[in-house]
Amino acid sequence: MKKYIVSLSILFGILFFGMVEATESLANSLDQHTELLAQADLGAADTAQSDQIHEEGEHGEDHHSAPAWLVIPFITLLLMIATGPLFYEHFWHHNYPKIAVGFAVLVVLYYLFVLSNVHAPVHALAEYVQFIALLASLYVASGGILIEIDKKATPIANVSLLLIGAVVSNLIGTTGASMLLIRPFIRLNKANIQPYHIVFFILMVSNVGGSLTPIGDPPLFLGFLKGVPFFWTIEHNWPAWAMALALLATIFYFVDKKFGRAGEDEYSEEISYTNKFSMVGTKNFGWLLVVICAVFLDPNVIEGVPAIVYDGQKFSYLREVIMLSVAFLSYKFADQRALKGNEFNFEPIREVAFIFIGIFGTMMPALELVGNFAKSPEGAALITPNTLYWGTGTLSAVLDNAPTYLNFLAAAMASEGSDIGNIAQVREFAANTMNDSDTTFQLLAISIASVFFGAMTYIGNGPNFMVKSIAEQNGIKMPSFFGYIIRFTIPILLPILFLVWLVFIAFV
Repeated sequence: MKKYIVSLSILFGILFFGMVEATESLANSLDQHTELLAQADLGAADTAQSDQIHEEGEHGEDHHSAPAWLVIPFITLLLMIATGPLFYEHFWHHNYPKIAVGFAVLVVLYYLFVLSNVHAPVHALAEYVQFIALLASLYVASGGILIEIDKKATPIANVSLLLIGAVVSNLIGTTGASMLLIRPFIRLNKANIQPYHIVFFILMVSNVGGSLTPIGDPPLFLGFLKGVPFFWTIEHNWPAWAMALALLATIFYFVDKKFGRAGEDEYSEEISYTNKFSMVGTKNFGWLLVVICAVFLDPNVIEGVPAIVYDGQKFSYLREVIMLSVAFLSYKFADQRALKGNEFNFEPIREVAFIFIGIFGTMMPALELVGNFAKSPEGAALITPNTLYWGTGTLSAVLDNAPTYLNFLAAAMASEGSDIGNIAQVREFAANTMNDSDTTFQLLAISIASVFFGAMTYIGNGPNFMVKSIAEQNGIKMPSFFGYIIRFTIPILLPILFLVWLVFIAFV
C-alpha cells in the first residue's frame, strides 16, 4: 500500500510543479514577445498584423491546429483499453501505465515542438490535476469508512441503497459515494452477487445520481469553476435526475427480483440477520468535509485565493494541495479496522490515474477538431439543445466527460458571441440573458448529457473504472469493455437517455 501512495504522491508532485514550470516559462516568453512588439516602430497595418500573429501564436489554434491524423494515438489507446483486459490481460495489466503515459507524451511533444502550442497541453494538465486531486482525495478518505449492514439482501433493500447512494453522491461526489458504498453493497449481496448489481451501481451511484450539484460529478465541477452558479444544477437538473433514477430503479427492482434469488435461500438458512447498521472510521467524514469545503476555494470567485495566472485565467493550486494532503493524512490516520474491513488498496485509483493521463493527453486533438467545427459558421448553425445533448453525450461516453462538457459549453457560447473564459458571460449564458437565445436549455442539454452518458462506457467517468476494479478484486467477473456496452448500457441506459431527451430537450 505504501509504495502506491508514495508513487501517486510523486506523480501528482511532478504534474503539479510541471504545470507551474510550464506556466512560468510561457509567461516569460510572452512578456519578451510583447516587449519586442512594443519596441518595434510599426505602422498601423503592421501592428494589427503583429497582434494577429501574437494571438495565433499564443493560442496555437489558427495556423497551428492539430492535424486529423493526430487522433490516432487516442483511438489506439481506447481500443487497447477495450481489448487489453479481454485478449492480452497479462501484458495489459503490467504495461498499461507505460502505454498510457507513452501515448500522452507523444501527443504533448507534437503540440509543443511541432505545433508550437503550449496553450492546449497546459490547460489539459491543469484540468487533469483538478480531476485527479478530487478523485484521489474522495477515494482515500471514503476508503477509511467501513459500513456494515447485517440485513438480508432483497430487491427493496438493494434499490434503497442505490437511491441513497444517488443522493449522497451530490454531497461527497460520485467518487466519494461510490467508494463509500460499493463494498457495503457487495457485502449485502454476498449470497448471490452478480455483474448486473455492479453495473446498476455504476449507472445510478457513480453517474446519474451526481447531477444535482457541482460536487456531484467532475464536468459540473469544472462548469462551476468557469462561472456556472452553484445552485443552477439542482434548480434545472432535478426533473431529469428524478426521472432517470426512477426508471433505473424500477428496471433494477424487476431484474433483481428475477435473478437475485438464486442461491440466496440456501445461504440464508445458515445465517441469522440482526438488521443492524454500523460504521467504523466515522472520523473520515471530517476529511470528506475538508474536501467539500476546498471545492469552493476558487480564485475566480474568491479574491485572494492563491492561483497561477495563465492566459487571462486563474488556476487554483491551494485547492489541489489541500485535496492531495487530505488523501495522505486521511490514509495515515485512518482506522486500521476500517481499512482492513474494506480490503483497501491503491490499485483502483492508480489505474484511474494512469489511464486518464493517457486520455487527457491524447484527446486534445479530438476535442480541438470538434471544437473548431462547432465554432465554425457551419458548426455554429447546427448548435441547438438537441445537437448539444447528443453531441455532448456521445463524446462523453468515449472521451472523459469533464473536458467534453467544457468543450461543448465553449462552442455553444461562441455561437452566441461570448467567451467561456469570461465568468460574467458564463453566468449570463446560464441565466438565459444573452441575445434572446434560449441558452438555459443549451446548458441543460450539455449538463445532463455529460453526466448521464458518462455511464455508457467504463471510461466515460472516473469512478466507473474504480468500481469495476474493486468488484473484480472481490471475485466478481465483470463484463468486458464491449460486453458492458452491448449487454447493459445499450439495452438499458440508452432508451432512458432517449426518453429524457424527448421529455426535457426535444420539444421544449
